[in-house]
Amino acid sequence: MPTMQKDGDVFVLDLGDTENRFHPDWLAEVHTALDEVEAAAGPKALVTTASGKFFSNGLDLDWLGAHPDELGEYVATVQVLLARYLTFPAPTVAAVQGHNFGGGAMLALAHDFRVMRADRGYFCLPEVDLGMPFTAGMTALVRSRLEKQTAHEAMTTGRRYGGVDAAAARIVDAVADEGEVLATALTIARPLTGKPAQALGTIKAGIYAEVITALRQPPL
Repeated sequence: MPTMQKDGDVFVLDLGDTENRFHPDWLAEVHTALDEVEAAAGPKALVTTASGKFFSNGLDLDWLGAHPDELGEYVATVQVLLARYLTFPAPTVAAVQGHNFGGGAMLALAHDFRVMRADRGYFCLPEVDLGMPFTAGMTALVRSRLEKQTAHEAMTTGRRYGGVDAAAARIVDAVADEGEVLATALTIARPLTGKPAQALGTIKAGIYAEVITALRQPPL
C-alpha cells in the first residue's frame, strides 16, 4: 500500500512495490496521503514514485472481473483521482522509476512534471490492444498533456515509449539513470515549494477546466 515520507518541504508518496494497480483500497490510501499534503501548512510540494518494477499498471482488472456491476462507479473513482492530481494545490512531480501503463500512465500525466528512468521501463497506453476505448475524461486528459500527434500515436497504436523516447516526444520532462530518478524529481520540486497553494490550485483548475468537467462526467 502507499506510504508517505518527507524530504524537507517535499512530501514523497511511494505508491508501493507491486504493480500498484488501482484497487479501491489503494485509491482510498492515495487520497488519504493527498489529504495530508493538502492540509499541511507552509511551503510544500509532492513527488509521487514507487519502489518496484512498476510505477503503476493502472486499472485493477482482477478486481473489475470480480465486480463487473461496479465498472461505472469504479472508473468514476479513478477519474476523481486523476482530476485531483491535475488541479492539486501544490507542485507535483512523478518520479517514474518503472513501467507506467494505462491508468498509471494517465496518473503520471496528471502531475505537473515527470521524470522517467532512462534505461528501463515503458510509458504505454495499451487500451487499443485491450479493446478498451478511452472515456471522454481520459481522452481529454491525455490530449491536454501531450502534443497532438504524440497523443494520437500513443492512444491509437499502444506504442511503448522508453525513457529516452518519452523525453523526445515530450511525454516526460527529464530522464535519469537508475537510482537517480527520485533525486532528479526532488531537484525539480524543491524550488517550487513556495508557491501559494490556493492560487496554484485555482490556476490549474482554470487551465484544465474542460478536462476536469469531462473527468467528472459519468464515464460509462
